[in-house]
Amino acid sequence: MPQESDKNVSAEGIAAAASKAAKGGLPPVHLWNPPFCGDLDMEIRADGTWFYQGTPIGRPAMVRLFSTVLKREDGKFFLVTPVEKVGIRVQDAPFIATDAEILPDRVTFTTNVGDEVLADADHPIIMRGDAQEPRPYVHVRAGLEALIDRKTFYRLAAAADEVDGRTGVRSAGQFFALEP
Repeated sequence: MPQESDKNVSAEGIAAAASKAAKGGLPPVHLWNPPFCGDLDMEIRADGTWFYQGTPIGRPAMVRLFSTVLKREDGKFFLVTPVEKVGIRVQDAPFIATDAEILPDRVTFTTNVGDEVLADADHPIIMRGDAQEPRPYVHVRAGLEALIDRKTFYRLAAAADEVDGRTGVRSAGQFFALEP
């Protein structure tokens, strides 16, 4: 199991740097390419719970802060600041879409960390799995996705239309099939 590096990387240090960088919105993590400093004993479980050193992070504000400096590169996940990058584990998707405002041509998701995402060409609804176990996701930002929770998916399905033999929803001029 990966351990924290010997370079004194800590969740507290990452949080402090993230807090400083996040003033006025999401930090520009896509512009940051700091050196890799090792792995942090942090994990995002499939249910969206964040753990540090085996213990759930109980402060929603801290989870939100960490989520703002999350980056995905080559299928791996990192927390980044302008000066350091640490690896973390993600069991499935880093976020969970826990709600949605469903209008006739607009679906806006809310994630477990407070992001609001309009399903559109840049933020598609993506279906994985199969007909027996569909796994719906929405692209949040920069390769980071949110698993759409069951209750929200059922609400999407209830609002769905059939187009060319496929069942789905429309949002921002796009049609998103709700079947794998």
